[in-house]
Amino acid sequence: MEIQGILQQGLEAYGLAGRTRPGAVHSLDAYCRLLLEKNREMNLTAITDPVEAANLHMLDCAALLGCADFDGEKTLIDVGTGAGFPGVVLKILAPSLRLTLLDSLNKRLDWLGELCGALGLDGVSTLHARAEEAGHNPILREQFDYATARAVASLDVLCELCLPFVTPGGAFLAMKGRDCGGELQNAAPAIRELGGELERCWDYAIPGTDVIHRVVVIRKTAPTPGRYPRRWAKIQKNSLSSHNRS
Repeated sequence: MEIQGILQQGLEAYGLAGRTRPGAVHSLDAYCRLLLEKNREMNLTAITDPVEAANLHMLDCAALLGCADFDGEKTLIDVGTGAGFPGVVLKILAPSLRLTLLDSLNKRLDWLGELCGALGLDGVSTLHARAEEAGHNPILREQFDYATARAVASLDVLCELCLPFVTPGGAFLAMKGRDCGGELQNAAPAIRELGGELERCWDYAIPGTDVIHRVVVIRKTAPTPGRYPRRWAKIQKNSLSSHNRS
């Protein structure tokens, strides 16, 4: 089956086909092709098969539309965005979203800027910074309805990096595997310390695969104390969960 057919069926399986703008499937297909083309010269993804990229990148990220409302010019910061996941996929599917892509590697952001231009996406900003430093910037701190992260890091670390960006009442959406229960239990003290509260865990099967992933939805219920996030060396040496237990 062609990639657009896979994407269309996947969105229908999620119940999202009627909620996305006309042309969204075409844009996701173009994103997929441009990603794999650029991947030949820049390390953006370990996935090189178009069908796998459509399923394990595009449809995986699209699932987030089932657990949050991105309509009405909501603001979202995608922390450690890498190749634009999940932020760019969400922007394609919810075009009113005001998106900030944060990454520590400038050449990735340069390509993402080119990508968004090629896809005709406006309302997208790129930010070259480290999350633990940007989280103290008053222009960014507690200014976003949502933060997302698909990075490979423990949940307590991700919360310390991402929750400072979220306005009270907003949410951090952490993309995790279904087997993250122990990680979530370990992160509970950190979540409370950072002004968050576990709202729910939302499991979903990626259409066309046997893969089940989880979105951990953490609601921001109070401002994050000003001392967070800490310096990266301190976060690495002493995670906030172990810090709270000591």
